[in-house]
Order: sequence, then structure tokens, then C-alpha cells
Amino acid sequence: MNEKEIIELLTDKYAIAAVVTVILFYFTIRGQKRSNNLFIHLARVCAACALVLATSLCARELVSKFGFTAVNPYYVDVFQRVAIVLILLREAFLGINRFCAHLGKTSGDPTLGRMVARLLKAGICLCAMLLFGEYLGISFAGLLTFGGIGGIAIGLACKNILGNFFSGLMLYFDRPFDIGDWVKSPDRKVEGTVVEIGWRMCNIMTFEHYPLYVPNEVFSSICIENVGRISSYRIKLLVGLRYEDADRVQAVTEGIEKMLQEEDGVDKGQTLLVCFNEFADSSLNIMVYCYARTANWERYMLIQHRVYLKIIKVVHGLGADFAFPTRTLYLEKDDAPPAQNAAVQS
Repeated sequence: MNEKEIIELLTDKYAIAAVVTVILFYFTIRGQKRSNNLFIHLARVCAACALVLATSLCARELVSKFGFTAVNPYYVDVFQRVAIVLILLREAFLGINRFCAHLGKTSGDPTLGRMVARLLKAGICLCAMLLFGEYLGISFAGLLTFGGIGGIAIGLACKNILGNFFSGLMLYFDRPFDIGDWVKSPDRKVEGTVVEIGWRMCNIMTFEHYPLYVPNEVFSSICIENVGRISSYRIKLLVGLRYEDADRVQAVTEGIEKMLQEEDGVDKGQTLLVCFNEFADSSLNIMVYCYARTANWERYMLIQHRVYLKIIKVVHGLGADFAFPTRTLYLEKDDAPPAQNAAVQS
């Protein structure tokens, strides 16, 4: 390449367009990578696509005018199409991330933002494959054939993976729990706080502070208790009195009920029962049944602690006492007649 040809290349309109595009692209994205301005976002996309087009045109000029054999026109076309598709996908994903982050903040539900983001990204990737597959040499008929025959083979080979995927979709739509909920299962040893709901598995942080990864398919076959959505905690216990305090059972029952009616931590709008419930082996049992006025576990424990202490105070204040397991043994003396057997109580 002589000096005249170099000057001709530099003054070519395509070379000038490439230089202008590079300058425009540089000043557009400089300091604006995280900008939420729609105009800046579109300008960055246009500048990036123009840069790819200008680069491809310059490469074609090298081939057509100067016989530059190191550049294959076919690969130039492939590069141009793939680069433009990747640019559009990247910018679309950035826009989806911003939108879903805003959606999660406004709705107060981070799970909703993640669900919408993943569904939109999967849909965009599928549309890009269908729309631009022909330009990249991927036959549409071949995709349909692969989706039919190949889909069956993949479905049989990846049964568990697909089961976890569709179970994850059901978790998103049914919403038995959200991120941050306290869940537990009576069927499995699963209990903790939900940290992440993924496509294949859920991350649950146990109360021993180690992560527990549960495949989504498991949740379709077990029962889940969502403690995080509890409306109020229940206080239920049996107060056992001695048999010698049988004449004080009614007074103790009324005293405990009065105490619960005056306790601020007890919800008076829900069931509140204090009644003589059972003749046990060693005690007369009084059932106490009520609900704490809170959905917070720590506050519930404090309310229950306060109620228990007040029950002790009521029982002792009425001259009664709590029963403990007792047993009566009858001992027979060998050298004494049966009528002189002594009864010993322990």
C-alpha cells in the first residue's frame, strides 16, 4: 500500500464515518454508564451499533479495494450481526434490571422483581433466537425440529432439572413464601429464613446460620408452614394443681382469666379460655388458651414469659400450689397379718 492509497483510505467516507462514530460513542458513554436518562440510553445503543457498522464497512473496503486477504467477508457479516444482537441484548437486560429494581422497591416485594426480570430476559433471548437465527445461519425449521425431537430427548435426560424449573415457576405464581419469610416443614427437616428463590433451588438460612439448599421440586410434595405470615401467636398450656387444692380450682380459674383480661399483651378479640380440663394422675389440670397481640416472635416470647409469671403469682396468691408427679406404694410386712399392712405415700 503506497502513500496515495493510504491518503485515499483516510479520506474515504467510511473511514470518516468510523472516526465520527468512535468520537460520538466515547462522549456518549463517558460518565453515563449508570444513567437512567432514556435519551442517553438510546444514544448509547445507536452509537454502539453505528460503531459496529462503521467497523464492518471499513473491513469490507480493505477487502474490495486493496485485496486484504486476511479478512473474510463472511466472518465480517457474522461479526456485525452477532455484535449488534449482543449490544441490543445487553442494553435490554440493563433496562430490565433497572425496571425490576424499581418494581421491587415500589411494591416492597423483591421476589416479584426477580420473577419479572427472569421471565423478561428469557422471553427476550427466545425472541432474539427466533428473529435473528436466520441471519446467523440457524434455520427456523431446524429450531422447530430440535424443539420437537430434541425436546423430548432433553426432557427425558433432564427430568429433575425441568421438574425443578417448573416447580420454581409454581413457587413464583402460587407464592407460598417470599424472601425473608420464616418457613418450616413438618414432613422434612426444613426450617429457616428464605434467602433466595431460584430457578432450580431455594436458599434457606437455618437458625444455626448455615445455608440449606432445597430443590424446588421438593416443595411440590411436602407441606410448608409459613411462620413469617402468622397473624398472632397462640399461648396454650396446662396448669396442674394438687388434688388437695380441689376446692380452689374455681378460684384459680377465675383469677387466671381475670389476669389475662387485664394483660395488655393478650388479644381480647380472639379466643380466650381458662377452664378445668382434666383429672390427671397426679394433678387437676386447668387449660389456659389465648393469643398474643403480636406477629413478632421475640415480642411473643416476652408476652408469654410475663403471662407465665403472673399465673404463678395467681396460683400462690390463692393458697394453692402446683402438682408434681406422685406415686403411692403399699408395703406388706412378712411377719404381720394382712390387716396390719401399712400404706406408705411417697
